[in-house]
Amino acid sequence: MSYPATMTAARLHGPKDLRIDQVPHPGAPGPEQVLLQVTAVGICGSDLHTYQDARIGDTPLEAPLTLGHEFAGIVTEVGAGVIVDGEFKPLKPGTRVAVDPAQPCGRCEMCELGHPNLCRRLHFCGLYPDPGSLSQWMHVPTHTCFPIPDSIDDAAAALLEPLGVAIHATDLAKVRVAESVAIVGAGPIGLSILQTMRTSGAQPIYVVDQFPWRLAVAEELGGIPINYREQDPVAAIQRATEGRGVDIAIEAAWADHSIQWCAEMARLGGRLVLVGIPGNNRLEMNHATARRKGLTIRMSRRMKHVYPRAIRLVESGAINVNSLISHRFPLAKAPAAFALNDAYQDQVVKVIIDIER
Repeated sequence: MSYPATMTAARLHGPKDLRIDQVPHPGAPGPEQVLLQVTAVGICGSDLHTYQDARIGDTPLEAPLTLGHEFAGIVTEVGAGVIVDGEFKPLKPGTRVAVDPAQPCGRCEMCELGHPNLCRRLHFCGLYPDPGSLSQWMHVPTHTCFPIPDSIDDAAAALLEPLGVAIHATDLAKVRVAESVAIVGAGPIGLSILQTMRTSGAQPIYVVDQFPWRLAVAEELGGIPINYREQDPVAAIQRATEGRGVDIAIEAAWADHSIQWCAEMARLGGRLVLVGIPGNNRLEMNHATARRKGLTIRMSRRMKHVYPRAIRLVESGAINVNSLISHRFPLAKAPAAFALNDAYQDQVVKVIIDIER
């Protein structure tokens, strides 16, 4: 097979310095890899962290990096060796797939214990130094590919990744039917968690945010909106629950004062699940709040093997990921897309970058 010499990619060179570059085509896939023609990429909150600071957590950029980890594509070529997808079925060229951006080793202690999201040797698309998906082609391991049915379009396939994060957070919360939930943050992750919680039977579900248009989406999806610019969200939850608090509080925002809010919203003996990533890489809350309530606190680290579940939920119509999409841009306009998303302009909820075929 012949390949073009170069391809287009959106690479971050420094804080808020995203450029459209011409980079070498990846060429033929290696053993147990596929060459993927990328079709759609979602902009994630963690992408915005990296975009803002040229780092995420304690991982800084040391060279230009192609961003993007929520993506779908078409398998165009397969490498040598055992070529099976994420469910150990044969993977052939021409297959439309959603791709799990995490590439665990499968052999370390955590992988062997069934926690691939905690792999000691994890590679992750779009996390330095591993290039991400905002490019026309890329190599990915075959086992990270999950074929998608025709009923799921490319954009929805890309959004299976944040839905997977929501499924994992819901699993960690150990939700039971008719338990009450408060979600702080009505971005794509928070709105996805709202849907997975509803599917799991939780009710009522309160959603806290500052942007009216995001709260409108939350209400359409069955949540009870609380705008913290208009009222104290902790007091609102206390009034709604007659002072009891909610069974489960989930932080899915920027993990600053919102963590303390969640701790105060939770009932005695409640569960607190932390999903958001703090910009300053610090976890801060009042110790007494958590101690005196006897809270169970779970830190959510991405997801496990949840893509098959996510595909079933979307294919069945139980969850509507397309309802989150507010904007679409071509790859050439990725810098403008990130700038808009970073500034929360034009009632943005979820941005999809369509990769030209």
